[in-house]
Amino acid sequence: MKKFLLLLALLTVCNITYSQEDKVDITIKELIKKHKIVGLQLAVIKDNAIVKTSHYGFANIQDSIAVDSETVFSINSITKAFTGVAIMQLVENGKLNLAEPISNYLDKLPKTWQQITVEQLASHKSGLPDAMDSQGNLLSDDGTILLEKIKKLPLSFEPAKRVSEGLANYMLLGMLIEKVSGQSFEKYIAENQFKKAGMKNAIKAGIGDFYNIINHSARPYTYFRNNVITNVYQPMPSNLLPAGGIYATANEMALWVIALQTNQLINAENLKTLLKPIELENGKPYEENGLLDRSSIGFSLSSRVENPIIASIGGARNALFIYPKKNVAIVILTNLMGSHPQDFIEEIAKLYIN
Repeated sequence: MKKFLLLLALLTVCNITYSQEDKVDITIKELIKKHKIVGLQLAVIKDNAIVKTSHYGFANIQDSIAVDSETVFSINSITKAFTGVAIMQLVENGKLNLAEPISNYLDKLPKTWQQITVEQLASHKSGLPDAMDSQGNLLSDDGTILLEKIKKLPLSFEPAKRVSEGLANYMLLGMLIEKVSGQSFEKYIAENQFKKAGMKNAIKAGIGDFYNIINHSARPYTYFRNNVITNVYQPMPSNLLPAGGIYATANEMALWVIALQTNQLINAENLKTLLKPIELENGKPYEENGLLDRSSIGFSLSSRVENPIIASIGGARNALFIYPKKNVAIVILTNLMGSHPQDFIEEIAKLYIN
């Protein structure tokens, strides 16, 4: 009788798991159809363990190549979270001090930049000029020329008075990482985050942009031109790669989240600093409209009380949501610019949270 009850219990658990996975796959396939997504990878974490990974659609439409578990996607601006972690790693190792001026570490800065602190730079309170023109184009595709052009512009606002996320901040954060670590940005991230988290495909892919040949990668697409699917052309100067140059799989992103949450990348104290909501000079948290109404070093946050979110979004096609109170995290990577998975990722999350 006991054996029968045990078998019955095991079958019940299996049926629940199978049913839940079916619901996830059904929901994802419906979302893919609704948003006309080309290719997608999913990873789900619960209690610091990966409980589901799956893949759908095409990595390459032209050659009918399907997405598989080893397909790497450009994670775009989710790279900024890695850059934020790198800054806190260097703080933890005594190589950076958030309260010190960036001029203590970097040479040949304009006079108006010299008293900007590392914390102001990392939390986008620096006031550095925009790297883009009024039409949304980079001031130059050449990184060296781009930096020199930015240096000649006045500050956008007085440091600490406002928050404005800009590419110039990440350009200087990358310079800080390279200067104090003595390594290239790519090598530092590979050794101190990819390797520690077990991201083998990310190591193979390297950090790059549209021009790099990335083996086993998903090609990016968009419907922005006359609602017809086209390729995406995204060149990026090498000194802006800290803002968007990483390639990885959803499973590897999940491994990185687990490593972050279990203090394999930074200790608990520095993780708390990393995720602390950015405050203005008056001591009040900086707030925006929408679900993700706050931000921290490298992450976006939702301040809702019942189920807060730690998030990172990339290229209008990738999203990472962490639900700290439920110990659940969802990673969705796609190769469709404009799919905006941050708008539907909670439909997947609620299947695990509830």
